[in-house]
Amino acid sequence: MKNKQSSEATTFLDSLRNGIWLVGISSWLFGITDRSIASFADGYLSALDIVQLFTASFFFVSWLFLKPASRVSS
Repeated sequence: MKNKQSSEATTFLDSLRNGIWLVGISSWLFGITDRSIASFADGYLSALDIVQLFTASFFFVSWLFLKPASRVSS
């Protein structure tokens, strides 16, 4: 009985971890898109706009590397 509860808790935590990771991807994509539209809206790309876009892109790529590993049940 206890092993079944442990297995269910592990499955729930894995699903939660993957869900948070997927929400993070959509959030970063929204942020990069919003920053890009705001940067190019006035037709002038300043140094600050470039830094913001590169920073957001760097964090997005970093987030991709933080993908949770799937556990193999024994």
